[in-house]
Amino acid sequence: MASLVPIDQTDPLKKPVNALAIVAQNKRITVLGRKIYNVMLCSAQAQGLDKTVYKSLLKDIVSGLDYESNDQELIKQHLRTMATTTVEWQSPTSGEGRKWTVSGLIAHATLENVTGQTWLTWSYAEPMKQELLDPSVFAQLSLSILAQMHTHAGVALYEICSRYKAIGRTARQHWRWWQPVLTGQPASDKLAKVEYRFFKRDTMKKAIAEVCAITDLDIELVEYKEGKFIADLQFLVRAKVQASLPLRSPPKPIDLSIIQDALKIGVPDEKTEELLAAHGEDAVKAGLKTLEKRIATAFPEPLRDSYRYLKAVLVGEQIKEAASKPTAEEQKARDEAEMLQKQSAAKSGWHDEWLRRRNEQIVNMLEEISEAGIMELEQQLDAFLIGTNAHPSIVKRLRASGWTHPLVKHLMIDFYAKGTIGEAWNVPSAAELLHIASQAG
Repeated sequence: MASLVPIDQTDPLKKPVNALAIVAQNKRITVLGRKIYNVMLCSAQAQGLDKTVYKSLLKDIVSGLDYESNDQELIKQHLRTMATTTVEWQSPTSGEGRKWTVSGLIAHATLENVTGQTWLTWSYAEPMKQELLDPSVFAQLSLSILAQMHTHAGVALYEICSRYKAIGRTARQHWRWWQPVLTGQPASDKLAKVEYRFFKRDTMKKAIAEVCAITDLDIELVEYKEGKFIADLQFLVRAKVQASLPLRSPPKPIDLSIIQDALKIGVPDEKTEELLAAHGEDAVKAGLKTLEKRIATAFPEPLRDSYRYLKAVLVGEQIKEAASKPTAEEQKARDEAEMLQKQSAAKSGWHDEWLRRRNEQIVNMLEEISEAGIMELEQQLDAFLIGTNAHPSIVKRLRASGWTHPLVKHLMIDFYAKGTIGEAWNVPSAAELLHIASQAG
């Protein structure tokens, strides 16, 4: 296969307005999928409108894979989603753009191994090809900025706001219009039931913070009411004074190594994407190392759920990081307290208070599990209790009233915590006890 013309590094991605506010019709669009799509689009624009299909070395689109036949399943999944996800192509401004179209993100994709190198070939639906590859109205985007973002909502909001940087404000749309655009989720009964306050808390606030922290834009949400309720939303857009769009940044391949590493130890790729969005790459990498050690030890029993354990580890680390770093004076006081706590922790009640909070954390985790998941856990606990010759009345209470019964609750907490966090889930560190002591005054 002949070499391709190098991508023109002087041009950033020109994303047409109709591709900014796409709405999925049948499958969720993930942040990784959107990033990969942007790199492919930039490559296709560099190759030119006159081609029927577009080609690139797979390593120039994604990195972190070994490119063995089994290892390619992850990228195949993303390409499969692009080809089968139906989207509405629409501009963020009503009436802007040449037309409204519904089609797939790409028309087809092929992976082919030629002389030891894997090539990706793809094409676009004919009705959208002209607009995608030679747009007349577009947003100028930096792929290097997009590569640093973690959430689909953040990526989508950055792309839309970039379109209006010169104008100073986005179009005004109803918040229900923004909901599928930012979440990447198709319309559903579940999505329709989400109230505005939860959409703002869980999606918009995080996206706004991400755009302001990472990109060359500062944005501000403006809300418009109809009566007592929020109806329309708009974003004020300002370019940062000392930031400018990098015009000489070639498209970098999207790193799938963390997703691949997580898959190898039993964490589904979509769950890993969620954890990356919530905790960042460094935290997930560290959490995966902890998970690998737990799987290797298989003590006191094999790990039942890799994802649940990884999530618990990351939540625990997040809580620790929330505390401010101690000054030298505070560290000295903590060192002295660490010596004292070994002698007086039980007397002062630090341990009891820490354990109470730890139990609350485990209960909150249990309450987040689906009904089917709880039923499975109760069945596992039932078998465990019978195997350890527990008193028949306890087993009876579990079967009749579930894990929340007072006689059973502490057993479920211990059973679940050992499986997700580890055998020492109820053993606090010296720093954790000192934190309790400092709060107690």
